[in-house]
Amino acid sequence: RIWINLDSCNFTFHFSFCLGEKKKYVGVFMIKDLIRKNRSYRRFDSNYKISKKQLKDLVDLARLSASAANLQPLSYGIVYGESCKYVFNNLAWAGYLSDWDGPDISERPTAYIILMKDNEKNNFASVDAGIACQSILLGATEMELGGCIFASIDRKNLMKDLKISDENEILFIIALGKPVEEVVLEEVGIIGDIKYWRDAEEKHHVPKRKLEDIITIFS
Repeated sequence: RIWINLDSCNFTFHFSFCLGEKKKYVGVFMIKDLIRKNRSYRRFDSNYKISKKQLKDLVDLARLSASAANLQPLSYGIVYGESCKYVFNNLAWAGYLSDWDGPDISERPTAYIILMKDNEKNNFASVDAGIACQSILLGATEMELGGCIFASIDRKNLMKDLKISDENEILFIIALGKPVEEVVLEEVGIIGDIKYWRDAEEKHHVPKRKLEDIITIFS
């Protein structure tokens, strides 16, 4: 991995090689590029397999991320291969797309990361989980992958299917894969509708509030 920082022009040039996985990722990214490319993808190439090493590398990004009071209450379940069917069957897909029940078998995620916490009381575990999710998805974006965070989960049934101990509580699940859909960012319209939608060409449109509408300046 090679980093070249050219401070004089405020530019970061990043080559990333993952030769151990027989794959090579080469990209030129700044943080805004990664964030813009990091969308909620729900359709994937089911023939593209994500390795255990890639998943562990993504969890490591979460491990290194901030944690309130440094309590580090989170643990992570890595799911790939045949076990993916158990996770898929316990997720609710795209609440705003009422006529869509989720991707068909050729477009399903090929891996998942389950974010869990122990049952001890921790008022900030969900905050930690949000930070961890962002770190994982930015890392996935750098790998030319994509994902989607799920909170609508049949937790009881999934814990039974995967034999997860009752000492743990599932917070979120991140579905991962090689995206096969295009996501388009656009400004929220005059009526203020923030619901995502798909057009006739199956492009996924996501309205975002204008920057000037969310900033209050105190001077």
